[in-house]
Amino acid sequence: MTVDALTDVMGLRVGHATRIGDGRLTGTTVVLAPEGGAVAAVDVRGGGPGTKETDALDPRNLVQRVEAVVLTGGSAYGLDSASGVMAWMEERGRGVRVGPEPTHVVPVVPAACIFDLGRGGDFSARPDAALGREAVEAAAASAPGAPVPEGCVGAGTGAVAGPLKGGVGTASTVLDSGITVGALVVCNAAGSAVDPETGALYGELLTGRVDLPAREVHKAAQRRLADLAASAQRPPLNTTLAVVATDADLSKAQAQKVAGVSHDGLARALRPAHLLHDGDTVFALSAGDRPLPQTNPLALNDILTAAADLVTRAIVRALRTATPATTPAGTWPSYEQLYDTHGAPR
Repeated sequence: MTVDALTDVMGLRVGHATRIGDGRLTGTTVVLAPEGGAVAAVDVRGGGPGTKETDALDPRNLVQRVEAVVLTGGSAYGLDSASGVMAWMEERGRGVRVGPEPTHVVPVVPAACIFDLGRGGDFSARPDAALGREAVEAAAASAPGAPVPEGCVGAGTGAVAGPLKGGVGTASTVLDSGITVGALVVCNAAGSAVDPETGALYGELLTGRVDLPAREVHKAAQRRLADLAASAQRPPLNTTLAVVATDADLSKAQAQKVAGVSHDGLARALRPAHLLHDGDTVFALSAGDRPLPQTNPLALNDILTAAADLVTRAIVRALRTATPATTPAGTWPSYEQLYDTHGAPR
């Protein structure tokens, strides 16, 4: 049984830690690999990334596997959350062995952040090591294959997508070969997820099966969003993050190709993408031992295609499950608050 989430990739678990209220609107999400780690790669396309340990994922470098990936709010400050995950790993002897004792390990925990500073009202409210530890403990406590909470949780708590509230979304599929591919996205985009002509989500227009909002509903939504944009006080500093994973047995170079092609799914659902004030980053994980067919040198193409499609679908899920937020820093309606699939006002 699948749950249409990243956790359908066997061995992966997801944990969120969320902070809302008292000036806070932020959080951290941890993707926990099975013990022994997962092959990992990364592709960074945004002009303003905030990352940690991404150089270790270069196929030319030593590290082959990572124990977890951290996605966090708090901009560069929030990368401190990875320290809490590292401490949790060290206590369990998980990481790259660097000495003769079981405790002689250095956990490699790549991390990337979104910009959500001050969105709850307090610029100094941001994730720290304690929040990272809370998120990894939540991941470890979850059951294998558990559903993943979506919307305004974890790293998606303070996310926005243009003038709309953003959040976390996830999706998965099983290929004809039996290989599973999954994606988890933190949608926090400077660009828009909504087609200005119709009010439909770009990611849903691609399917050709979307019920377009009624014209009067779309016009009312545009007026509301224009009013909010006119009163906005802050520049659009953002970043969309994703983790794409498969149970196929991939090399680091193959995983890096998956990470790169997955950005196509981001660009289909968010326009424009990869701007100078985005830090758009995609991690790819190979967390299984299903071999690709040796007789087909193009077998990776099916995974590449699915990965991009799943990133688009996960962004749609993030927008569909997000809830509106009003704080001292501003108001961000949700897509569902402005539209529904039948165009009826909400």
